[in-house]
Amino acid sequence: MTSFDASPSSAAQPEPDTRRLRMVRLLLPLLVLAAGVVLWELVVRLNNIPAYVLPGPGAVFRTLVQDWPVLSQSLLTTLLTTLEGFVAAGIGGIILAVLFNQSKWLEYSLFPYAVILQVTPVIAIAPLLLIYLPQQTAVVVCAWIVAFFPVLSNTTLGLNSVDRNLAGLFQLYGASRIQTLRYLKLPSALPFILAGLRIAGGLSLIGAVVAEIAAGSAGAGSGLAYRIAESGYRLNIPRMFAALLLLSAAGIVIYGLLALASHLMLRHWHESALGKEN
Repeated sequence: MTSFDASPSSAAQPEPDTRRLRMVRLLLPLLVLAAGVVLWELVVRLNNIPAYVLPGPGAVFRTLVQDWPVLSQSLLTTLLTTLEGFVAAGIGGIILAVLFNQSKWLEYSLFPYAVILQVTPVIAIAPLLLIYLPQQTAVVVCAWIVAFFPVLSNTTLGLNSVDRNLAGLFQLYGASRIQTLRYLKLPSALPFILAGLRIAGGLSLIGAVVAEIAAGSAGAGSGLAYRIAESGYRLNIPRMFAALLLLSAAGIVIYGLLALASHLMLRHWHESALGKEN
């Protein structure tokens, strides 16, 4: 009879070095960024490109430090608008998706209009909103319009993707519609909801920027989008790049925070988060 070697050395497989993998995933984008910045500086210096055409990274950083009081105030204005639009889109999209799930007649009646709202360019809607609404309200509504549909569609998809066997089990035990929604559908749809919120975070920032450009208002309450347009008019290109840098950093931070929140909420039970650790 052939003997079977069940020693730990043959049965156990070496675990991947997750810490090393995380370091690589962190360092590679930073190396690419550093290489891009160095190449950018070399192109500007070797070709003697003036700052009003293409400023170097050093000029952009100096402008960011010098104009920080103005740019930081504009950044706070844009972030506040983004937050208001995101919260409105998140709450409104989830509530409407739940209503759609509970009433197909309501979904058939209203979902096409949500699609129309999504495919209509916000840059075309913003001037109309600025006519009929107060300026800040119009800007927030634009941010809400852009961010609303991903939350609605993802949540609707999640609620409609519940396992039929589990739904039948709930029905077999006589669970009410509210109990089924609370204990089965919403937990099952949570990954979809969080995915929609991650998308909506960046889109709400885009909507706020587009609306601020359409508003074009000066003053202490002006957002970063107005600073970019103002810098372009005055050929202050280093400030334009500095404002763009702040917008990009804000978008990265927003996505990172939402991704972290999603991972923390799903890491103990959902495969998409478990795969990051295993």
